[in-house]
Amino acid sequence: WLLAQRFGEGGDKLVPVDSVEKVQWQHQTLGVDYKPAVSWEQVVDLTYSMRLGEKPRLAEQDEAAVQKFRYESVPPGWSYEHDMELGRFLYDHSERELQYGDCTKEHLSSVEVSSQAEDGSVAHLTDNQTYTFWESNGPPGQHWVRLNMKKGTIVKKLWLMLDGQASSYVPRRVAVYGGAPNRLQHLRTVLINENSFQDVCILRDMKIHLPVLEIRILECRDQGYNVRLRGIKIKSFWEWDLVLNADMFQPARLVRYPLLEGVNTDVLYRRAVVIQRFVQLLDSVLCYLIPLSEDSVGTFNSMKPFLLLSKQSTALITHCLQSSESTPPHTLPKLYINRHLAREHRSNPALDPSCRNTVFTQLYEGLRSSKNNQPLDYRWPLSYSQWWECEFITEGIIDNGGGFRDSLSDISEELCPSSSDVAVPLPFFVRTSNQGNSGSDTRDLYVPNPSCRDFPKYEWIGQLMGAALRSKEFLILALPALVWKQLAGEEVSWSKDFATVDLELVKLLEVLEGVDREAFEFMFGRELTYTIVRSDQRVVELIPNGSSTVVRYEDRKEFIRLVQRTRLEESKEQIAAMRAGLLRVVPQPVLDLLTWQQLEKKVCGDPEITVAELRRFITFEDFPSDDTPFLSLLFMCCGVGQGTRCPAPLGCSPGASLGVSWGHPAWPFPGCREHPLALPCAPGMLLQGQTLP
Repeated sequence: WLLAQRFGEGGDKLVPVDSVEKVQWQHQTLGVDYKPAVSWEQVVDLTYSMRLGEKPRLAEQDEAAVQKFRYESVPPGWSYEHDMELGRFLYDHSERELQYGDCTKEHLSSVEVSSQAEDGSVAHLTDNQTYTFWESNGPPGQHWVRLNMKKGTIVKKLWLMLDGQASSYVPRRVAVYGGAPNRLQHLRTVLINENSFQDVCILRDMKIHLPVLEIRILECRDQGYNVRLRGIKIKSFWEWDLVLNADMFQPARLVRYPLLEGVNTDVLYRRAVVIQRFVQLLDSVLCYLIPLSEDSVGTFNSMKPFLLLSKQSTALITHCLQSSESTPPHTLPKLYINRHLAREHRSNPALDPSCRNTVFTQLYEGLRSSKNNQPLDYRWPLSYSQWWECEFITEGIIDNGGGFRDSLSDISEELCPSSSDVAVPLPFFVRTSNQGNSGSDTRDLYVPNPSCRDFPKYEWIGQLMGAALRSKEFLILALPALVWKQLAGEEVSWSKDFATVDLELVKLLEVLEGVDREAFEFMFGRELTYTIVRSDQRVVELIPNGSSTVVRYEDRKEFIRLVQRTRLEESKEQIAAMRAGLLRVVPQPVLDLLTWQQLEKKVCGDPEITVAELRRFITFEDFPSDDTPFLSLLFMCCGVGQGTRCPAPLGCSPGASLGVSWGHPAWPFPGCREHPLALPCAPGMLLQGQTLP
């Protein structure tokens, strides 16, 4: 017997362990090995773990299959970068990435209902309109909706869209059945909250294909007789999208993954199996690795790209964030912001080097004032959506969240202006050299200013980034991978990461390293000295008296090493201050589990918003949502399309809906009779008139 502690079973217990004698006796009695190990998980466990008693015998392995995985899954020239790209491919085609979008029409074959009223047709369940509904017409307790699913679909989420305008028509208790048409089995019974008048999820995470799903309305609110539903919504997958197989590596799918193009599909499949198995093993021990010790940081960082495939990583991140939450302040700090002065400063920042009139400085000083002497810790729950209240002087705006989000947008624009034609209003970031290089695909980025020593404000920037990560808000900072990697605690490389800052310098040093003596003398002569220009355009010496020391041909590699070290570390202190502020808000284990790409996305939002994604945030009133001319006008007015970096529709927080309705005629608008009005204090747009071009 072994005294063991089993998690979740109430403490220590005595667990029986088979003795060597018992195992040998069973071998002799049964004539075969007792419980032979047959799965790869068991083989790994037996090979790399310590066990009490005799080890079970390993099942005889398939030598041909082992050889394929051991040798043929690693083709000539395969590198770790290939594995990372394959991992990214698997993530992009994983269940997590496939679950966006409403699949109701794509995966639903037909809908049947128990009955329907004259003006409440079954067709309204799938017409995606907010003003139509299906209404039953029969005795209470016998209303049902039957969904006939297309072959191969697996339902992940099923919603009922309630009609909250008539309480007695709203379902109170619903049962869901699924399976073959003549063998339906009970899956779940849902008691709908009395305060729910929106979409209600009644089924989730099915593992197999169910040909029929039947929703039985057992009871309505207020003892209602019939039921009304605005619609149903389904998120589902095809079975073949969830199973790893060689067919998923078709050339058309590999276009965005150049390292994988041309590789045999069977080889990619076997390598993908190896990666999946590695991630499965990593998941089994992930909770013991976090937080990382200093000795394991380097090893773990090399595995970070594969955390995208981890099933435990997201749960651990959520747990760490929730367990470190603090109580939100009882009253919002009220800040008075003069945006007129801020705009004047933006037009000519050189007139005021102190930058006291910027929105950034006004907010920073306002939060430090005596009226708000309690420092904010920014570790609030996800539901806490407004960190402070803004009163914009002479603007007359009542801040119900819109003013606060405006202030975040103003801060983002002041720190990293979106236009390359304007001066940078604040001294904390400077433009990268790539902004002047039209051939670079990493233009319009900024790096921390090596000359700026205002570390408390860098730390506050880090705190705001942490607050954005914890919340549904965004702080859009156009920073290169070199900065994000250091914030996430990942290692940086010269050729790959500094190229996002100064691609021309990276190429120049490559040429310098491989050049012969004659070409070196011709290109540089005695003009190349031990100096380098930093991102802030300041010339620094790489060695004492470097400006007067000429680089010789035989010393060029040492010169290259000094340049690389100096440029990679030029903003080291500023980034360290930002990371310190970030860690005051976000626990260390969260940064250990996030890749730099995930960190950037959580802080800044998705850099691309498509029209389809924007439509998910919009609710329509008084006119149909499929009005194509209207939608074209709306999205043109919003200025949002493919490739637009925008935190949310019209600056609204994610999860908020954008209300659109008709108003009264106002002033002319080119190409349309009337002009739309935006509502700055709330997520809404008022459309004037009803005539569209």
